[in-house]
Amino acid sequence: MNVRQALQSQLSLPDHIRLNDVDLDPASVRAVLINEVVPDDPAQDFYGGGDGSEAYPSTVLPLFQQAGIDVHSIADILAMGVYITNAVKTPKTAYAIDPAAFGESLPTLEAELALFPNVQVILLCGDVAKKMYNRIARKTTKKNVIPSGATYKLRAAEYHHGSIRVIPSYIITGGNLLIEKSKVRMITEDLAAMARLIR
Repeated sequence: MNVRQALQSQLSLPDHIRLNDVDLDPASVRAVLINEVVPDDPAQDFYGGGDGSEAYPSTVLPLFQQAGIDVHSIADILAMGVYITNAVKTPKTAYAIDPAAFGESLPTLEAELALFPNVQVILLCGDVAKKMYNRIARKTTKKNVIPSGATYKLRAAEYHHGSIRVIPSYIITGGNLLIEKSKVRMITEDLAAMARLIR
């Protein structure tokens, strides 16, 4: 299945909505990482094939490796049953994400997650991912999966949405990770926990 084609066949989407152009077996996906927002350049996205320091894989791969997970490419991550996507499907136009982008991207993210019937773990990478996933969860549970609060405090508890373990974590992209050592440590702990849960 090609994710982009599957979503385009289900939804009537405007051209500026960015979708992952990646082929995979949806039944093999056991964990989903939801990052914040698509990059300005589609080639720099997780499955865009770009390289360099601005490419999302350039920060994601070292995080997996520091978590003790032997991967060397985005394809390796996918092969272990982990799919990565972005909550907001349109690039930022300012420092903060336009509130309209949340509502516009929500149906796409919801349909994207529904493609994967065997997901056991969802890692919410940042507050934007947490906010978007809570909106999806409220449709069925009438409440947030992840409560309000600082992520470092929330990580001490376990959260579930049905049979899916939901882990609040931090954004996995961007140069700020190079200087925020405590966040890197927490992200790698969360990735290691995810890997244990899907073994």
